[in-house]
Amino acid sequence: MDAVIQTSIPEYPLLHRGKVRDIYEISPEALLLVTTDRISAYDVVMDQPIPQKGAVLNQITLFWMEMMAPLVKNHLLAADVQDMPAPLHQHAAQLQGRSVLVRKCKPLPVECIVRGYITGSGWSDYRKTGAVCGHALPAGLLESQELPQPLFTPSTKAELGAHDENITVEQAKAIAGEGLTAQAEALALAIYNKGRDYARSRGIIIADTKFEFGVLDGELLLIDEVLTPDSSRFWPADGYQPGQGQPSFDKQFLRDWLSAQPWNKEPPPPALPQDIIDQTRAKYLDAFERLTGKALPVG
Repeated sequence: MDAVIQTSIPEYPLLHRGKVRDIYEISPEALLLVTTDRISAYDVVMDQPIPQKGAVLNQITLFWMEMMAPLVKNHLLAADVQDMPAPLHQHAAQLQGRSVLVRKCKPLPVECIVRGYITGSGWSDYRKTGAVCGHALPAGLLESQELPQPLFTPSTKAELGAHDENITVEQAKAIAGEGLTAQAEALALAIYNKGRDYARSRGIIIADTKFEFGVLDGELLLIDEVLTPDSSRFWPADGYQPGQGQPSFDKQFLRDWLSAQPWNKEPPPPALPQDIIDQTRAKYLDAFERLTGKALPVG
């Protein structure tokens, strides 16, 4: 199958080409977000794509946004290319299944991270300080253990090639404003709790995740990707055992492979062997099928 590494939509201006998404301005009020098959790790984009990855991320986000609609409004205008402006129809081959037309809004200037289990940088911080992003935690927690309650642990938003930095809720309020930060915290925790419970019923533990919110007419909207294998840690529930790292359905598999390579986590990245590409793709597809109970739509 052909991977979509980079899109070309000459009828509209390209506003941004990020680590994964290409963003076009369709009108003063609307953007086109295209989720490509590019994959990044340690804030570095790999030279080889993961076929179908972009469609998986896009379709999982649509699945969750529909489920979370009673909790929070989102920025979606259209997900089918035929429902988008006519000039986009001729580009259906590179857009269908992996693109959305959305309302333009002002992104909240902090990442909204929720941790339900202690792992990753949170585990590292806890071992050093007994706390995570200003949240004091009980002594004696094990790696990968479920936290007494999910934590809202925001971070800064770094430019391409730079690294996000964990911050406290008070620091987030200083950046984004007290009212919006409080709303984002409440929404992020509510969305995570609902998503965690559903995913658990499908055999997946969502250990932690990152949400994006945008502001439109003074209201917070859920934007970008939601509870995907790129923005979250997905663990298989069967075989889950605290006290160690867990196997995953997300790109942690790729991170683990990269960590074993002689690489300083700066560009250029190592070339990905075909078996690593195939195994990473299989994990994304497995996550989609477990969550939705369906095979990935094609075309």
